[in-house]
Amino acid sequence: MQEVFTGSFTQQEPIPEDAIAAAVAVMRGGRLHRYNVAEGEAGEVALLEQEFAAFTGAKYALAVASGGYALGCALRALGVGHGDAVLTNAFTLAPVPGAIAAVGAVPVYVGVTEGLVIDLDDLEAKADRADVLMLSHMRGHLCDMDRLMAICDAHGIQVVEDCAHTMGADWRGVPSGRHGVIGCYSTQTYKHINSGEGGFLICDDADVMARAVMLSGSYMLYDRHLAAPAPEVFEAVKYDTPNVSGRMDHLRAAILRVQLRSLPDQVAEWNARYRVVEAGLRDTAGLTVVERADGEGYVGSSIQFLLLDWPPEKVQSVLTRCAARGVELKWFGGAEPAGFTSRYDSWRYAPSTAMPATDRILAGLLDMRLPLTFSLDDCALLARIIRAEVAAVYQSA
Repeated sequence: MQEVFTGSFTQQEPIPEDAIAAAVAVMRGGRLHRYNVAEGEAGEVALLEQEFAAFTGAKYALAVASGGYALGCALRALGVGHGDAVLTNAFTLAPVPGAIAAVGAVPVYVGVTEGLVIDLDDLEAKADRADVLMLSHMRGHLCDMDRLMAICDAHGIQVVEDCAHTMGADWRGVPSGRHGVIGCYSTQTYKHINSGEGGFLICDDADVMARAVMLSGSYMLYDRHLAAPAPEVFEAVKYDTPNVSGRMDHLRAAILRVQLRSLPDQVAEWNARYRVVEAGLRDTAGLTVVERADGEGYVGSSIQFLLLDWPPEKVQSVLTRCAARGVELKWFGGAEPAGFTSRYDSWRYAPSTAMPATDRILAGLLDMRLPLTFSLDDCALLARIIRAEVAAVYQSA
């Protein structure tokens, strides 16, 4: 009898009891809005920002309503506007080009390598086309950040890092989000700490962060922040920066503060699961394991593999056969967007030209979530099922 997996790929761990208690305390107080605090009280959001800044080593941090809002806020804070070009990954998720399009700017897509990171040769070739790079560490894969920053510094390109999949990751010991001028993070349910929706910006530039705080909807209450620039920095921006409200509330912040303390332990648990699946997929005929780069401290909350140069119908057969055995795989090369998965040529609000080398990789790219509700035995089973079905299809006529 064939083995079948019966777990859920969308079932996250429960919110910790300490976080539930903190949330209940906020609800009992009735003050959910971030600026609704008692005399002498900092508030959950301001404390979370202070703790997240310390966690990443940044001078400043801002908690916002979503990771997508963080991306758009970052672009506005850098002065990106209508008609401006912004470099970004061709391999990413829709909120990244969406943030660019939402400020009236135009994405310039950069290719992807078989390591699933931005193609630095392609970036260098396109470096004269824009002054900003919105770099997506897509599915938790970090490129050679030293070389990337050398390219960008040489061309005067400001880097915004989309760290939605790399909270807790690092490149040669430097936390993800700390290479560029701004780092953006998500706390959506499927990310590394969970408030349903939410996000952060981090930055060391006082002027940029002051604009981000004003954009987020601080009104003139910026002095209630604990991880923002000094009040006098706001004098230069407070009359000229529009309010594009996207604040985080105390309820979500209370839930996140507890989870942030446990994140290093969670990272170790994700990586243990990742390594079990990775080992189980190695040496499967027709399947390419995505090798992690030296110097990359990753968070294995999902895993990807490649069926390079397979006909689409055979890739679809693997998806179908795995699904019949309870294994949910996502395909970035599908002809139509599905769920959260889409590719650069399906975002018709953001014009693109064909990228054959990137198309080849996306055509064979499969993706699988690894929630912490899965045990190590579950992960070994997942690998066995994928291995068997890939082999069956690969060997078929």
